[in-house]
Amino acid sequence: MKFTSAKYLTSVVEESKILKDDMVELAFVGRSNVGKSSLINALVGQKNLAKTSSTPGLTKMINYFLINENFKIVDLPGYGYAKTGQKHIANWAGLMEKYLLNSPNLRTVFVLVDCRHKPSELDKMMLDFLNSYQIPYVVIATKVDKLAKSKIPQACTAISKELQIRRELIMPFSSENGFGKEKLLEYIESVVEG
Repeated sequence: MKFTSAKYLTSVVEESKILKDDMVELAFVGRSNVGKSSLINALVGQKNLAKTSSTPGLTKMINYFLINENFKIVDLPGYGYAKTGQKHIANWAGLMEKYLLNSPNLRTVFVLVDCRHKPSELDKMMLDFLNSYQIPYVVIATKVDKLAKSKIPQACTAISKELQIRRELIMPFSSENGFGKEKLLEYIESVVEG
């Protein structure tokens, strides 16, 4: 699949504004500093479509992007950044949960984890949530450019053991050098067209 066009649609901070239309949606979620915005930008081939920041936890809302005029990428709030007040964290968590449970055209959730670290308790909670509501997902191991190529399979296996999921549910990816991009685009195509 080629991304021929990508544009920002809207940002949502309350449940009543969650988009409900007939367009397929693919959601991206993960810890605040896992490289979500960088991954989205790398996929679409634009540097600043999704806002990146050196300050973790910048995505405090649900951001929608229209891809190829026929499906949406949904950037969900990053989790696990402690500097934000508990009230805000509860709001984001509530908003994210409402989105995941009430979006009829959500096809897959891409859960991002940093390949260099053990998945966090919050990552495990996210997968438990997705499993309990039978929401399809794939785990993307980000920042694989920080590892020697020979260590990437080992890192993915370690993540699969920690999360207790099948190894084939983990896709390695680098926003820096494009490692894994073609495979991820193929997977996205199969989901969008399936």
